[in-house]
Amino acid sequence: MAVGIFRSSSPLMRHAIQALDVMSVWLAGVVCYVAYIGQQPMAKHYLGLIFSTSLLMLMASSGVYRSWRGGAFRAMLGRVAMSWLGTWVMVLIWLVLSKTATDYSRVWLVSWAALTLGLLWVERFTVYFMLRWLRQKGYNHRSVVLVGDAPSQENIRNRVAKSAWTGYQIVDSVTPDNLDRLAATVDSHSIDEVWISLQAQNIADIERVLYELRYSTANIRMVPDIFTYRLLNHGVSLVMGLPMLDLSNTPMQGFSQVLKWLEDRVLGSLILVLISPLMLAIAIGIKLTSTGPVFFRQQRHGWNGEVIQVLKFRTMVVHQEPAGQVIQATKGDDRVTPFGCILRRTSLDELPQFINVVTGTMSIVGPRPHAIAHNEQYKELIPRYMLRHKVKPGITGWAQINGLRGETDALDKMRMRVEYDMNYIEHWSLWNDLKIISLTVFKGFVNHNAY
Repeated sequence: MAVGIFRSSSPLMRHAIQALDVMSVWLAGVVCYVAYIGQQPMAKHYLGLIFSTSLLMLMASSGVYRSWRGGAFRAMLGRVAMSWLGTWVMVLIWLVLSKTATDYSRVWLVSWAALTLGLLWVERFTVYFMLRWLRQKGYNHRSVVLVGDAPSQENIRNRVAKSAWTGYQIVDSVTPDNLDRLAATVDSHSIDEVWISLQAQNIADIERVLYELRYSTANIRMVPDIFTYRLLNHGVSLVMGLPMLDLSNTPMQGFSQVLKWLEDRVLGSLILVLISPLMLAIAIGIKLTSTGPVFFRQQRHGWNGEVIQVLKFRTMVVHQEPAGQVIQATKGDDRVTPFGCILRRTSLDELPQFINVVTGTMSIVGPRPHAIAHNEQYKELIPRYMLRHKVKPGITGWAQINGLRGETDALDKMRMRVEYDMNYIEHWSLWNDLKIISLTVFKGFVNHNAY
């Protein structure tokens, strides 16, 4: 027996989780206020902060609720923690920039954050055990028959095995050669769902599957054989009322785009103010040690392939390169000045790009922008290379904190960078950006590959 209202994938269940999250934020805030401040009634600015934070969490953490549909339970708890931490960091940044942090008790702020996370975890544990209990009572089972021979079937089986608490059970598999026994299998096992996973060349068999199941009331779903291709932010979009499969899409849409804009403008402005004395000292050092301008300007591709002008501190002697070519710096390159060598080794030559961030042509985190000549070269050699431009280029990125910096004297080095860039775009989140920024402080500056 199955009751759809209790399924973890049910929209009602997802909305219930969202409501419980909001209640957790409010309950923790009120409890900590009564415990540490005790003033009655509760001050309006405290209520306003709790209200704003609960809305921000719902909007900024939409991926947490989509992910509730399945996956490893511990991984889900981790996503909840990272989502709340990301929301909390944004709240703290806003309090600092608006100069209202002193209006709130620091003890209350810290205790509120800790108690909210605890309640969010308790809530998830409660729902998890409730669903498991219902499944044990027979209320949360969904028997499934797999139809097809696509490579994605192995992925489906692995996901079902890791997400047993969701109640899905694969009872049997039917290949395209045995479709004549499909109806009997569905009837004999009282199957709830049939998942079709056919290879692209066998897609015509869908009509046969539907014909065999013409008398069945089981839900029929199709798992497209698209995972054999390199996808980017795949999903389903509704365009003019038509459902369309997204094979390549940007994550910078809707509220995610707003979050990224706030991250770049707020954090970028704050960092630019903090590093301005260092930038002034570097500018003086460049002027004292070599002849030429302080900044080096180069045209590169930005978001959606738009040509932008990227700023760097000049690290080389002024020289003229062959038309249409950009010669990468190599070890012992005599074009690099002694002071410039220090800047390149420590990545301090990239600091002026925070001006690009504040003006909107770059992000703090994203794929590194390459010279236009290099893009023209590599887009012919590396499939889907230009998908790096589905987001704004960044000062630091997932590839850089994993040591992929400096000269790309071999094609495999660039391929590896592109792989890391694709992974970043596919899994973009505010928390991932904050993690990369933090790791950059410890891992992203000094690198032996930067010449």
